Amino acid sequence: MKEAPSTTGNSGKLQPYLSPLAVWALSVGSAIGWGSLVVTGRTYLAQAGPLGSILGLLIGFAMMLMVASHYHFLANRYPGTGGLYNYVKYIFGYDRAFLVAWFMFLVYIAIFWANATSVPLFSRYFLQGFFKFGYLYTIFGYDVYLGEALVTLLVIGLIALLCMKSKKATARSMVVLVLVFTVGITLCFAAAMLGHGSTGMSMEPAFVPDKGEFQQVVRIAFLSPWAFIGFESVSHSAAEYRFKHSNMFRVLVLSLIVTTALYIFVILLSITAYPEGCSSWLDYISRLDEFEGIAGLPAFYAAHYYLGDAGVFILMASLASLVITSLIGMLRAVSRLCYSVAQDGILPERFARLSDKQIPVNAILLAVVVSLPIPFLGRTTIGWIVDATTMGAVILYGFASLAVFKASGQEGAKSRKDRILSGICIPIMIAFMVFLLFPGAFSDHTIETETYALMIAWSILGLIFFNWVIRKDHARTFGKAIIVWIALLAFIIVMSMTLAERVNEAREDVVLEDIHHYVDGTADSETLAMGTEEFLEVQSKRLHDADNTSVLVIMGLFGVSLAVMLVNYRSMQKWERKALEERDEAHTIAFTDPMTGVKSKHAFLLDQEEIDTAIDEEAAGEFAVAVCDVNGLKVINDTLGHKAGDEYILSASKMVCDIFQHSPVYRVGGDEFVAILRGRDYLARKELLQELHDRSVKHIGSKDVVVSGGLANYRPGDDASFHDVFERADVRMYKEKELLKSMGSITREDAEGEKNPA
Repeated sequence: MKEAPSTTGNSGKLQPYLSPLAVWALSVGSAIGWGSLVVTGRTYLAQAGPLGSILGLLIGFAMMLMVASHYHFLANRYPGTGGLYNYVKYIFGYDRAFLVAWFMFLVYIAIFWANATSVPLFSRYFLQGFFKFGYLYTIFGYDVYLGEALVTLLVIGLIALLCMKSKKATARSMVVLVLVFTVGITLCFAAAMLGHGSTGMSMEPAFVPDKGEFQQVVRIAFLSPWAFIGFESVSHSAAEYRFKHSNMFRVLVLSLIVTTALYIFVILLSITAYPEGCSSWLDYISRLDEFEGIAGLPAFYAAHYYLGDAGVFILMASLASLVITSLIGMLRAVSRLCYSVAQDGILPERFARLSDKQIPVNAILLAVVVSLPIPFLGRTTIGWIVDATTMGAVILYGFASLAVFKASGQEGAKSRKDRILSGICIPIMIAFMVFLLFPGAFSDHTIETETYALMIAWSILGLIFFNWVIRKDHARTFGKAIIVWIALLAFIIVMSMTLAERVNEAREDVVLEDIHHYVDGTADSETLAMGTEEFLEVQSKRLHDADNTSVLVIMGLFGVSLAVMLVNYRSMQKWERKALEERDEAHTIAFTDPMTGVKSKHAFLLDQEEIDTAIDEEAAGEFAVAVCDVNGLKVINDTLGHKAGDEYILSASKMVCDIFQHSPVYRVGGDEFVAILRGRDYLARKELLQELHDRSVKHIGSKDVVVSGGLANYRPGDDASFHDVFERADVRMYKEKELLKSMGSITREDAEGEKNPA
């Protein structure tokens, strides 16, 4: 029996092993999941009809080609793990990268949750509700059963175990499963196309009646990020490619072609057959809630119609494969993202460790732990979370476009094509975001009201988590781009306003319905007993209260967000103050001689550069240089020791500083000091040098320090640099040194003569 992979202390790098075929399978498998067979047909068809849906998807395909080009550009310049997080980190900095990682985690984990919780739905449709036992509760209209929750957890555990045990087996499984659902869906589509001609069933209308055709196409185009999100997740595994990154674009394009084709196949398959009693596919789609089992799933009904039970089994196998590949693909993407951000300190370091098989096991376990409560939330709640993937995809693809636009601009003409493509994509993504954030302006409710509340909560949670990141950010890599967090605050406010608007619309609908019941006499007896004026006053108060509640909600969310931002700002300011103190301390250490406390040689060299610049600009002014050297230091070190020598240097430093009180003094060598004289000391330079000489002469023959000094004035026009002045002063210092030495010799001879008279 094989042992589970170790997770101790291995912080090595991910190793290459993925072939182009495996990466293609990961891309397709991540982009297509449960919704492609079960939700896509009815969602797209109900909103735009077959032609509108196909045209909208093709527009989305064209946009995703541009996005694929962006990821290809970025992956070739910034290879490694982390995908868009890694790219944004190098191009825009860590703050924006954190923001990208925060929403990327939500997008990928939401898709993972959606497919994990689809397993109970699979059993309800095809296994007669085999796991529908142990009723727990009903949440938002969805019945939660213990059996279904347990089987969901079991599937999550098995997928995680597969991903942790063997990365090669995972890759091979992805290839096989993607081929299964690609062939299966294609086969059912082909059978429907070949057999439809003899059914007498119409595939008309091409669009949904009573709606603008252009509007229908645009609506589907705006939904397209949801259809394709995940295809780019293979960028997180770029460090594991065993082929050149230059081939990535071809792999992504092939993935997008297959993904788009399969979506179109499902849409067309869904309208080729409909039950008796339905006049058209449109009538069928609009009445789906009336049908149970296979009849409630248009694609499966059509497959059964043309291929019998074999068609159902083929699509069942395809659907199971879709779910498994999406689970594997998203779990891999989330784990690689967590592994990458842990390397930068956003998550604890243990999540950046690899097992002996070079797999980020701890990061996979993190995704599993976060997913444990999900099966108990109910499918309705998960649907709201999944809605967030559309908005999240726009944010991610928008950042990818911005990153390419900036990076290609820095490269100039050789990346002109990429700059043009990103320049086209940026306004498109902005338009997408406006469409999603201001649905009232377009009479569109693509995203459920609750999704806005979840996005607001996730954004505020991101601000809170960012504070935790800042507090432990000893490297000071985060908290430098306050504009990012101001933008996030604005994002929260806009979503709050949209949420309030949607809540008010719902309240208005309820009020209108109550008014209708009151007018036609179908309201309850208590309501009908009210007079018209009283009734209208009550309804007006309800609307007024709803408006006040909305204002309070917006103000509350703004207040909470602003409070969190202020806390973050204080944390950033704290680090800034600490960094400033450390810089000051480092400056003091670098610019101060540790023994004497005068300025260091490093400070002297920098000041010398400034003076040279001033000389070049003819703005140096009047100054003089005094070079001082300690006499007899070697003898003291040799006879009395280095401790006595250090005290001798300190005495010399004190004497030089006492004389040149108004000038900077530098220790530029073991026994050499320099003073740069300006102002008062410059005017008294001769007297100060004479005082140095007189003190030294007085100290000759005693234990007091003797310092030789030489001084030179700056001569504008003659001196080309500070060094010229220094050299003259140095020469004069050595002459003074010889003089003092000779005076010391005479003093010793006189002393010896007094002891030994002739």
